[in-house]
Amino acid sequence: MKFIRLGPTGLSVSRLCLGCMSYGDTTKGWHGDWLLGEEESRGFFRQALEAGINFFDTANQYSGGTSEEMTGKLLGELARRDEIVVATKAYLPWRRAPNTGGLSRKALMQAVDDSLERLSMDYIDLYQIHRWDDETPIEETMEALHDIVKSGKVRYIGASSMYAWQFAKAQEAARANGWTPFVSMQNQLNLLYREEEREMLPLCEDEGIGVIPWSPLARGRLARPLGEGTVRSETDGFGKVLYPEDEADNAVITALETLSKERGTPMATLALAWHYTHDSVVAPIVGATKPSHIDDAVAALDITLGDDEIEALEAPYRPKWPTGMGTPMTGMDQVSVRAE
Repeated sequence: MKFIRLGPTGLSVSRLCLGCMSYGDTTKGWHGDWLLGEEESRGFFRQALEAGINFFDTANQYSGGTSEEMTGKLLGELARRDEIVVATKAYLPWRRAPNTGGLSRKALMQAVDDSLERLSMDYIDLYQIHRWDDETPIEETMEALHDIVKSGKVRYIGASSMYAWQFAKAQEAARANGWTPFVSMQNQLNLLYREEEREMLPLCEDEGIGVIPWSPLARGRLARPLGEGTVRSETDGFGKVLYPEDEADNAVITALETLSKERGTPMATLALAWHYTHDSVVAPIVGATKPSHIDDAVAALDITLGDDEIEALEAPYRPKWPTGMGTPMTGMDQVSVRAE
C-alpha cells in the first residue's frame, strides 16, 4: 500500500479509502437492497486492512446510522485505533423534525456526539460537512466545527460536494476568524463526471487541499461493459439521477472497455488509476461488496496511464450540468427522509 499526507496535515492515509455506505442494517436506510450485514461485511474490513488500507469513510445518515455502528464495531475488533483514520459526515436529516439535520451549531453539536456513540470511539479523525447548508450562515458552521475540534472530539474537518465559491467562502471565514479550516474535499469525480476539473480541483491544488473523490467508478458503471447490470444498478435510484443514460457516457465506457481488453486489466482498475493523474487527488473512496472490488482497487496503485491512453479515455466526454451538490441534494434528500 502507498501512503500520502492528507492535504496540508501531517496525517498519513492510504491512497485508497474504503467507503462504508455498503455496510449496515439491511432493513434501514434508502439503499437496503444491496447492503451487507455484519457477518458479510466483516471480511471486507479484514481484507482492506490486510491490503494496507487505513482510511475508512462513512456518514451519520447511511443506513439510518447503522453504517457508523458497524464500521465502529468491526474496526474495533480488527484494527488498532491509533493506526486507522476514520471519517464520517453530518448534514442530512436523521429524523423528520426541526434541527435534526443541517449545519447549525445545535445540529452539529448533537450530530457529532451521536456519531461518536454509534462508532464507539472517543474521537473522529476527519469530520466532514456532507453538503452546503443555505439555511445556516457559514460563520456559524465554521465556528461550531472549530469548537468541536478544540473539544478533542474531532482531529480534522473536511467538506463534501459544493460549488468552488462556497468552499472558498468557508475557508475565508475560517481564516479571517482564526478558526479551523477544512483540510479535505470529498467530491464527485470520475471519467463520467469531470465538472470538478473546472474550478474545484484547481482551487484545492492551489490551497493544498486533499481531494478524496466519491463515486470514482460512477456507481459501478465504470466497472463493467455496457449492458451488464447488477442488483445495485437496478435499484439505485440516486445513481440513476447522477448517471442517466447518455451517449457520451456510453462512448467513455466503450473506450474504457477497449483499453481494458488491450491491457488485460479490469475496467475498474483503469478507471481508478485515472484519478491519480490529478495532483490534488489523495485517495478515491471505493465501495466493495465482492472481494475482487478491493483487489481491483489496490491494483490501480501500480498502473501508470500513458498520455495517449488518458486522451482516449477523456476524449468522448461532454460537459454536464453540475449534480450531487446543492440544497436539497437532488434525489438523495427526498429518498433519505422517506426511509426514516
